[in-house]
Amino acid sequence: MRVGITGHHGLSRRIVAQVQELLAERLRRHDPRSLTVVTCAGDGPESLFAKAALDAGAAVEVVVPAPDFRGTLPAEHLSDHDDLLRRARAVHRTGLPSVTPQARQAAGEILVGLSDELLAVWDGLPARGEGGTADTVAYALGVHVPVTVLWPEGAAR
Repeated sequence: MRVGITGHHGLSRRIVAQVQELLAERLRRHDPRSLTVVTCAGDGPESLFAKAALDAGAAVEVVVPAPDFRGTLPAEHLSDHDDLLRRARAVHRTGLPSVTPQARQAAGEILVGLSDELLAVWDGLPARGEGGTADTVAYALGVHVPVTVLWPEGAAR
């Protein structure tokens, strides 16, 4: 089973703790020996899920939007990002030269294309910019990849 993960960044600690519980519950539904998690390895839920999956014995594949993607990440996330890239079974690239909304959208489309199911840590609101979580969800639904939305009840970002 190949599970893609996308989600909002910059969530509060309280929401992150709730999201971690939701992600852990989803992870327990899979045999890690037959699970591959597909992620862009950005800060937030996508890396949380990928790290937990690796620790459980699953494989991870990373989709890199552009060569300068690492430079767009918060400093406190860089070691986690680098670790996920090192431990990834495969790294996929969009081929686009720099991080733009179009590169983020292309990365989301590649992620969905590599996945049997998409987990989305999403508040259900429209995207705040092209290539965000809402756009990845919309793309997945458009190409008939099942989407499971995980969002803590009553949470707002």
